[in-house]
Amino acid sequence: MTGTPPLPIRDAEARARIIAAIRFDTRGLVPAIAQQHDTGEVLMMAWMNAESVGETLATGRACYYSRSRGGLWRKGESSGQVQIVVDLRLDCDGDTLLLLVDQKGVACHTGRRNCFFLAPRAGELVEIAAPLVSPESLYGA
Repeated sequence: MTGTPPLPIRDAEARARIIAAIRFDTRGLVPAIAQQHDTGEVLMMAWMNAESVGETLATGRACYYSRSRGGLWRKGESSGQVQIVVDLRLDCDGDTLLLLVDQKGVACHTGRRNCFFLAPRAGELVEIAAPLVSPESLYGA
């Protein structure tokens, strides 16, 4: 990457223009895929709304929208497993985001590096990756 880093974006009007280009669904959400910027590993998928996109653009740290909590979810706020956003990209239809991140620790709430650890093997879904960290140690449960 050369020149000025893409994030954070301090100018509120610039953030508003970027957000306006996104095609949110009828619930005001857009899917966001988090990918490790240097290896290409797909880490997770989450939802974002206009507010979480705005915060992500402003801070350079991943902020999502939690449908179950009905509010913003700042990645790592309770686990310490933050995502620093290196770049944010919009797909050709404007309805999916790709966050290129520097993942600090594990991405999955199960303690695994990524959320994609189930795969079909011999007609069954099996775990193909073990937890690296116990969820209890991440969340104090």
